[in-house]
Amino acid sequence: MFAMRGECGGHPRGHHGHHGRHAGPGRGFGGEWGWEGFGGAMGGRGGGRGRRMFDGSELRLVLLKLIADQPRHGYDLIREIEEITGGGYTPSPGMIYPTLTLLDDTGLIAEQQAEGAKKLYAVTDEGRAHLEEHAEEVEALIARLTRLGEKSRSSQGHGVRRAMMNLGMALRNRYMAGDFDDETLRKLVDLIDETAKKVERL
Repeated sequence: MFAMRGECGGHPRGHHGHHGRHAGPGRGFGGEWGWEGFGGAMGGRGGGRGRRMFDGSELRLVLLKLIADQPRHGYDLIREIEEITGGGYTPSPGMIYPTLTLLDDTGLIAEQQAEGAKKLYAVTDEGRAHLEEHAEEVEALIARLTRLGEKSRSSQGHGVRRAMMNLGMALRNRYMAGDFDDETLRKLVDLIDETAKKVERL
């Protein structure tokens, strides 16, 4: 079923190419956020290349299992994996969205009606059967994520570092947009100053 063009980050199209699904959200973001995807280092954000967290077929099983638990869209899956790992691992959109497209193309998930532009996916009967066939592997993969979460949560100050990184990223992205007017800039400075004061009062 999954023996299609190697890694999940590829573009397995075949006869489905005319559907135009390549334009899904998050395309081309791999690495742009400074995070390693599932094809990157096991340590998640930052760091050099190392042993892969999951290979392509394993990532497909993880996403399929999470979608089987409840219908999800791409951002849900990113956040769920981040939550399971206690923030220790965050897959990139550049890995998640092509994998969702592959799962959809192979009939293991199907797009559902949803509000807004986000694509909501649910597992199909074929997808559930595939999970049953690979039940032991799926259990081991989820256990791997859970162990990483336990390790991450035991690290002192991890949540603080994560919050600081998120703040720095938000500020950088907003600043790089280059559309500040005087009023917006004043509000941003006031917000940063007020946050600093709250931290000092803790």
